[in-house]
Amino acid sequence: MGMNKGKGGLVFSTDQGRMCPGCREPVDACICTAPQRPAGDGIVRVSRETKGRKGKGVTLVTGIPLDDKALKAYAKQLKAKCGTGGTVKDGVVEIQGDQRDILVPLLEQKGWTVKRAGG
Repeated sequence: MGMNKGKGGLVFSTDQGRMCPGCREPVDACICTAPQRPAGDGIVRVSRETKGRKGKGVTLVTGIPLDDKALKAYAKQLKAKCGTGGTVKDGVVEIQGDQRDILVPLLEQKGWTVKRAGG
């Protein structure tokens, strides 16, 4: 069997877990395959969605012009202001419950153009 020397490089590190063979960074911090999100039209959209969530609604915030790290930090602030949980998936902030009335003014304070979209 033997080791596959010269194929890709370090794949797992006990310090940092899975490693990206391309940029040799931890997979969480991979810089070579970071999806380039479309720039969008500069409008932050706040919408509500209940589909596929067992009837529990979430508020979706799309189009925030921040990179992933800043977006996660900002999402944490938004969740704290709303007093609820949430997550960031593919550049979309999801916050539990209908939080549009709280979120729209907070986003506008940042100087962004905010629109309520859908539901």
